[in-house]
Amino acid sequence: MRKEALALLFMAGLVGACAGDETARGGAEVVQGGRPGIDTGAARPGGRPDETALSAARAAWEREVIRAGNGVGDRVFFALDQSDLSPEAQQTLRRQAEWLRRYAAVTVTIEGHADERGTREYNLALGDRRAAAVKNFLVAAGIPARRLQTITYGKERPAVVGSNEAAYSKNRRAVTTID
Repeated sequence: MRKEALALLFMAGLVGACAGDETARGGAEVVQGGRPGIDTGAARPGGRPDETALSAARAAWEREVIRAGNGVGDRVFFALDQSDLSPEAQQTLRRQAEWLRRYAAVTVTIEGHADERGTREYNLALGDRRAAAVKNFLVAAGIPARRLQTITYGKERPAVVGSNEAAYSKNRRAVTTID
């Protein structure tokens, strides 16, 4: 009886030690990096990036990517019924990849969008192909796939309301957003 109790106690301790180790790691790999002097991914216990570092990265994204007229750019545009990346889109995505390399703890979501023409189902599939094209380009540029998610909105979230080519061309897009 005493041997069984000791064996159970030993097994419970072993299971607890293994579970504690996994909990300490949080099941996630911590990636750190960036330019000297910029904390882009300081890890907290559990492998999660420091919120202060993520706030700084979000501010940099706003400043360097979204607002800068000659900056990186958070979106790329597509031709009608296409998911192929134009040379201009590829240039924008190269700049995004460079930015993402500097802020190695940041994860992003790539939103695929379409204009209002076509069925809801067709546009959801087209938005998905557009988001996947952007993700594939960024992965090929060296950004780990685990840092990139995709979502499709199809025609559900237009950037510009209107039923003309000027509006359509602004709505055929993929937008990269920080998580």
